[in-house]
Amino acid sequence: MTKNTNSRPVALSLTVLGALSRLIPHPPNFAAVGATSLFAGGRLPGWQAYLIPLVLMAVTDPILDAFYGVSLFSVRHLFIYGSFLIGVWMGRRLRGTEKFYMIAGFSLLNSSQFYLITNFPSWLWSGRYEHTAAGLAACYAAAIPFFGWTVTSDLLYTGVLFGLHAWLSRRVATGERVAVA
Repeated sequence: MTKNTNSRPVALSLTVLGALSRLIPHPPNFAAVGATSLFAGGRLPGWQAYLIPLVLMAVTDPILDAFYGVSLFSVRHLFIYGSFLIGVWMGRRLRGTEKFYMIAGFSLLNSSQFYLITNFPSWLWSGRYEHTAAGLAACYAAAIPFFGWTVTSDLLYTGVLFGLHAWLSRRVATGERVAVA
């Protein structure tokens, strides 16, 4: 089990860095945001696990929106934020483990739910797809290349975040160590 403490500076710092990394230029859907939500759920205490990723998204979204010239808020953001909250919820299942296969498995599951949830509003409201089963299938098929970037970045960044935390919690912040049974 993770030690019961509300002071987790290493986990908090890694969560902030993961979220801020989305401001660095990257290929489409190759960002640390999904990994950050999973990591926050797995390593931050209680309410912080849910609130901090949402606050970081709310802070960085207007910056990215202004840079790319898109609207400051759309209904699609609700689906994206909801998906990140699901990622945090999934990460809560990783609180007491450093097992590679469990973390990687949840990372793949997190990428998949993000793909399914966030592409649905594109089909529903974009006007590019017919509101039929074929239109929905076309929408998801068009998003497959982006899904590849999501999976790759989630696996990479999840490994970096959980790996750095494991290393730092053994050497720097031993109070944050995840006890492995």
